[in-house]
Amino acid sequence: MHNLVWYASYGANMSRDRFDCYLAGGVPPGGSRANPGCSDTRPPRDVRRVWLPGGIYFALASPMWGGGLAMLDPGLPGAAPARAYLVTAGQFADIAAQEMYRDPGDPPDLRALAPGERLRLGPGRYETLLRLGDIEGRPAFTFTAHWSQADVAPAAPAAAYLAVIGAGLLAAHGWSPARAGAYLAGRPGAAEAWAGARVAALLGAR
Repeated sequence: MHNLVWYASYGANMSRDRFDCYLAGGVPPGGSRANPGCSDTRPPRDVRRVWLPGGIYFALASPMWGGGLAMLDPGLPGAAPARAYLVTAGQFADIAAQEMYRDPGDPPDLRALAPGERLRLGPGRYETLLRLGDIEGRPAFTFTAHWSQADVAPAAPAAAYLAVIGAGLLAAHGWSPARAGAYLAGRPGAAEAWAGARVAALLGAR
C-alpha cells in the first residue's frame, strides 16, 4: 500500500475538531462516544477541499450522534463537497477501523483497487471502502455503505451532527452558514425534518 494516501470525508470528519479525535483520541464536541485514536497521532501532511462524485443522504442511526448518518452514494448525480486529509497508510487503516467500530488491526490491501472500485469489508455502514481518483499522484479513498440510497429508509440527522458537518463545510469550502444550511437540509433524510434556516442557525447564522 502507498505510504501516504488521501482520506476524503464528506461528513463529520470535514471538521478538524472531529477528525482530530480519530487521530489523537477523545470525544468530539456534541458526541457521546470516545475514539481510541491512531497509533500514529501526527497531524495530516496536507488538507484540501475536494468534490466527490455522487450525492449524500442520511439513513440508519448513529451510535455517536443519534439520528441518521451521512453516507455517500456514488451512483447519484452531481458531486458532494468533501475535505481530504493526507495521512499515512497506517493512520488511514486506524481511521477505517474506528469508523467501522473495530479494533485496529491489519490494514486492508488497497493496492489492487482502481479508481471507482470498492472493497467491501463488512455488511454495515462505512464498511465499504471506495477508491477515488488521485490527488497530486497519491490515491484517495473514502468510506460508505455497499448499498445505494434507494435501498434504505431515510432518517433525520441530529442537530449536533448537522452542526459538526456544517462547521466542516464552512472551514473546508468557505461556505456561509446559509449555503451550508441549505445544502444539508436538502439531503434526503434531512429534507424531511429540517429547513435550511434551522440548520444555518446551528452554524451561527442570525
